Amino acid sequence: MTALPPPFARWFAARGWTPRPHQLALLEAARQGRSALLIAPTGGGKTLAGFLPSLIALHDRPREGLHTLYVSPLKALAVDIARNLTAPVREIGLDIRIETRTGDTPPNRRARQRERPPHILLTTPESLLLLLSLPEAAALFAGLEAVVVDEAHALAGTKRGDQLALGLSRLSRLAPAARRIGLSATVAHPEALRAWLAPGARAGEVALIRGEAGAAPVIGVQLPAGRLPWGGHMGLASAPEIMAAIAAARVSIVFVNTRAQAELMFAALWRLNEQALPIALHHGSLTVEQRRKVEAAMAEGRLRAVVATSSLDLGIDWGDVDQVIQVGAPKGVSRLLQRVGRANHRMEEASRALLVPANRFEVIECAAALESIAAGELDGEPPRPGGLDVLAQHILAMACHAPFHPDELYAEVTRAAPYAALSRRDFDDVLRFVEDGGYALRGHERFRRLFRDAEGRVHVRGPAVARQFRLNLGTIVEAPLVKVKLRGGPVLGEVEEWFLSTLRPGDAFLFAGQVLRFERIAGAAAEVSRGGEGDPRVPAYAGSRMPLSTHLAGRVRAILADPRRW
Repeated sequence: MTALPPPFARWFAARGWTPRPHQLALLEAARQGRSALLIAPTGGGKTLAGFLPSLIALHDRPREGLHTLYVSPLKALAVDIARNLTAPVREIGLDIRIETRTGDTPPNRRARQRERPPHILLTTPESLLLLLSLPEAAALFAGLEAVVVDEAHALAGTKRGDQLALGLSRLSRLAPAARRIGLSATVAHPEALRAWLAPGARAGEVALIRGEAGAAPVIGVQLPAGRLPWGGHMGLASAPEIMAAIAAARVSIVFVNTRAQAELMFAALWRLNEQALPIALHHGSLTVEQRRKVEAAMAEGRLRAVVATSSLDLGIDWGDVDQVIQVGAPKGVSRLLQRVGRANHRMEEASRALLVPANRFEVIECAAALESIAAGELDGEPPRPGGLDVLAQHILAMACHAPFHPDELYAEVTRAAPYAALSRRDFDDVLRFVEDGGYALRGHERFRRLFRDAEGRVHVRGPAVARQFRLNLGTIVEAPLVKVKLRGGPVLGEVEEWFLSTLRPGDAFLFAGQVLRFERIAGAAAEVSRGGEGDPRVPAYAGSRMPLSTHLAGRVRAILADPRRW
């Protein structure tokens, strides 16, 4: 088994740690130049395992330029990993620069990263595509030696995963020697994930490393003292029990399924917070400053609880969290395990969680989820073929980077696992659509984005097309958003335009954990003040509909079909 270099061995010893077998196995795979998929339980040191080969390589062979690219499904996770990775780099005495690059990164830092890239860059699939579309992308990634994909199961099989797979295929052309490292705690289809991870490689060429099992989670169900309603999905009837559970624990994360539910639950808990415990709110529509403030306060142990959506449910490592409360049915076993894993983020200690069904039917969903966990079953479908809409966006990105020949790009695209079976006819049809709008839209000038030269190479029509692409890239579909600005104060976040269109001046609504009074639309923002009369409304978002996973729905149907289990 590969041994750690002395500085790293001393660092482990100073912390009272012994390198885990899967960490050493991943290090050995890296020294052999092999890509790898590491499946290890929450708290098993997956992230450190993924970065350890890069830290050792940069220690042994110092160099400038981008060495390792880390891709995360969440911006908050990328920031948290950067914060946690800085500690060993500083304590070992490594001269390594680590930076994040997401939609929240200010323009001046993005420009600096392009001129002087850090050794390790932490980013998201969307920001990676933007980087690949830049004219200097070839120079930026030429020296890349490793790509770490965290929470790989959350990306594979989704449109964001298709986008990332195409990006990995382009990286394999720009940096053919770069290894791929996939990290995940919950994988239902490991062989399919291995194939998705390494473009153009047979699944068997990717080392599959499994960590030892951790302590089984301890999960209970919390019902309200009074009557549990038949309908509704907010769980507010259980707010007193949730507040009591928060007071009895050291630090809690209260997960909810939607942003509207987060606002309402936070308000309900705040009204019951007679001890004035420090409690915060976190969801994707708040400003980046507010979200970073909450994340920093949790990391520093200054909060007793945070009410959060899925913006915090993947990989976040806050060691003081000893309790997770899931309000509303989890809708999927893997999602529940990921959220439960935020508590006691250590393999040797059981993660503790409470499920709080919001209505009587959700009691059945919670029971079905607990049965699946006890049986060791995970939900999730194998990755499906890639979407043609994602391919169209990728084609335009590659044209923004540099002219290409269709034959070369087709060969590159089909090295990505989701597009391995893509026919040349379908590729050409998508290319034609991006080029001039295809048979339906070719008569409109604004859909003519590409052109071909005499040698058949495809070019972008001009800087305006590239600029429009970079402002609109991504696969997460959102309704038009409008900033909410406190009169005489800061921007609080964003709500969907349709919601504001239903408000009149003086109407009250709940947002960013406070009651606001709608004043007017001023420029491109909604101007508000604190306070308001009447029952406040709550902004709802188009992405708030959450179906059950196929696996969990099957278990629910089985319970309903057997009256003896009612």
